[in-house]
Amino acid sequence: MKNLILIKHVRGAWGLRLFGLGPNFKPCKSMYKLQKFLNLNTFWAKNRSLKDLKKCLSNSDVIISLWLNNEIVGFGRGLSDGIYRGVLWDVVIDKNHQGKGFGKKIVKNLLDSKQIKYTKKIYLMTTNKKDFYSQIDFKEVKSQNLLIREI
Repeated sequence: MKNLILIKHVRGAWGLRLFGLGPNFKPCKSMYKLQKFLNLNTFWAKNRSLKDLKKCLSNSDVIISLWLNNEIVGFGRGLSDGIYRGVLWDVVIDKNHQGKGFGKKIVKNLLDSKQIKYTKKIYLMTTNKKDFYSQIDFKEVKSQNLLIREI
């Protein structure tokens, strides 16, 4: 796609968070666009406040956003200790752009980032995209249990 722009944000995505920068470092109300994008394309990230989104980005090691013209069509983020464990979060592709390789592009860039690249184990959780992740070398682990504590 001609106008597709992948942004590898600096740690904490300060341009996105503080100035609303999008493609080509131009202001485009990107935090509002990210919030709307998550509301439209997920059930688990709906209704995140801008304040909470900004905090989660400020504490993320790797943030990737994918833009078509001036609209966000893909997003993902990751955290890692850089050696033993990492986790991918919030990998989302716009419903109208799935099946075009955008998800693989985001995951590849997350995994190739200097913060995650040499991490021995990368975790992720998915509700209904197990087949997608298995195409890119993630394997289901039946010997472990997912435990969660919510506040």
